[in-house]
Amino acid sequence: MPIDYARYRQSSTEKARSEDLLRILPANRSSVLDIGARDGHIAKLLRAYFPHVTALDITMPEFNLPGVTTVQGDVTKLQFRDGDFDVVCCLEVLEHIQPHLLEHACRELARVAKHELIIGVPYRQDPRIGRTTCQACRRKNPPWGHVNSFDEARLRALFPELKPASTTYVGTMHERTNALSAFLMDLAGNPWGSYNQEEPCVFCGATMETPQISAPQRVCAHLAAQLNNLQSRLSVPKPIWIHTVFRKT
Repeated sequence: MPIDYARYRQSSTEKARSEDLLRILPANRSSVLDIGARDGHIAKLLRAYFPHVTALDITMPEFNLPGVTTVQGDVTKLQFRDGDFDVVCCLEVLEHIQPHLLEHACRELARVAKHELIIGVPYRQDPRIGRTTCQACRRKNPPWGHVNSFDEARLRALFPELKPASTTYVGTMHERTNALSAFLMDLAGNPWGSYNQEEPCVFCGATMETPQISAPQRVCAHLAAQLNNLQSRLSVPKPIWIHTVFRKT
């Protein structure tokens, strides 16, 4: 299902994420590569700070912005020379990369960055929250197709040759789950997962569709939600996203 990006960009958390990115941008740089450009929102923001902006996505970006060069490309095999860009921005991308390709993608990002690399990913995401069930292959999917989770230590390990220059956190998340709630929600067919996502099933590639559930499944789902709500009220909130600026030494 296509995302209404105009509405999505107006949410308070998304505005906070964009504002944090602008606060941590390196100064006095000329060129920047935006990985995972999607609707061009980040590329448009970057254009106010960099004379030369290149926006890349797995399919050719459809937007046309003054001063922004759009290219089709794959983060695991970037068609650029070493150090081609002063700064590389990679936001909300690495959580989607297949785990066996993740380290290679990170090496590619580090390779084409001349000075700084900015990484933005969900922070300590619990993939059981918002999980979906594919109606084609019946396998459980992580929400939004997020197949990787990150914290500070994992980000540092993925970029061992770069120095973390700054780390910031965005948003606040209260929602929690547990093994019993996840089990009950799986029995229910995960009816309240992230089915409005654009990402297909990570196993078979089918479009994710909201399931029709039976009365017993509905009982399981409501019980799981009640347990989650109780746990969430007793839990300390955590950030939604983490931004880390890496610098080449």
